Amino acid sequence: MRSIAITFVHFYQRFISPLLPPSCRYYPTCSNYMVTALKKFGFIKGTIMGIARILRCNPFVHGGVDPVPDKFTLRRNPHPERYVDEIIAKKFYADK
Repeated sequence: MRSIAITFVHFYQRFISPLLPPSCRYYPTCSNYMVTALKKFGFIKGTIMGIARILRCNPFVHGGVDPVPDKFTLRRNPHPERYVDEIIAKKFYADK
């Protein structure tokens, strides 16, 4: 099931997402977050985390760096600064 869900997300990234204007307020994007959550937590928990992230990605939030946390949670990652090994995370926190 996990591989089917990942294939569906890759299909979305390749064929549907380019047709839409960029609107994700987070890094990594919601679709990349979903793939990582599926790989890290399996089909059920990964899907739940991905859907929760999509619901958080709306015009009323500031956005920012929000990588998949090490433990299952439906909330935003409370410590994204721990992921400073990523280039964009370094740049994001250097500006503040």
